[in-house]
Amino acid sequence: MREDPSEGLAETGPDVRRHERDHAVPWALPIVVRRSKAHPAREVDVCEAAAEVVVRLLDDPRSRPGGEWHEALEHWRAGAIRKVVRRGDGQQFADARALDCVGALVPAPGEDRGPAEALAFPPGPVRPLPRALKKLQVGGTAFPAEGESAVPAAEAVVTVELTPHHALTSGKAAAQCAHAAQLAYEQMPAAVRERWRAAGFRVRVERASAEAWAAGGRSVSITDAGFTELDGPTETTRARW
Repeated sequence: MREDPSEGLAETGPDVRRHERDHAVPWALPIVVRRSKAHPAREVDVCEAAAEVVVRLLDDPRSRPGGEWHEALEHWRAGAIRKVVRRGDGQQFADARALDCVGALVPAPGEDRGPAEALAFPPGPVRPLPRALKKLQVGGTAFPAEGESAVPAAEAVVTVELTPHHALTSGKAAAQCAHAAQLAYEQMPAAVRERWRAAGFRVRVERASAEAWAAGGRSVSITDAGFTELDGPTETTRARW
């Protein structure tokens, strides 16, 4: 298992709790999800967009050795692999997109819901943040928890499973799905990674049944450190390919 101290939608202020292997000033990989008040995206689509965008950032040429993001990613990996999910509405999201980042878009499954859009930024200290990120809110966002993934199970290269035993906020679920997708990308065979790349790094997110969860046997398992909304270390997500 891999322990994930992701903050999800919890605020990261001066007293942010540090993991035992963390840096003196904690680092995080910022994720910004777009929130539309008129046509909000479904939670499952937001989770898939967050998972996809982190993998896209890791696969970006700027993240590879010699790239402008590589050193920051290696420093981040040497500490706690923290991700912080923030929300942006309208112009705020546009301002964040103007920074160096990568994006992912999961289409809406119907006219009643909007598409899910996420941005991922190279890791950096949790403070200070660029103004375009600092002004975005971390807590208090909930996307509609309805419906299933639009990615057919038979076509999914990577499937991320959410625990059936704990309710997670939308931001925490998105951060945990992103962490599972990251480890899948890093640990899978090169041939599978190439197939996933050809599929656009799309991710299928599903809520596991209690029976499937009890059976285990997945390639990746994420245990949240319990720094925020969970009471102690808790297995939150798994990934298979």
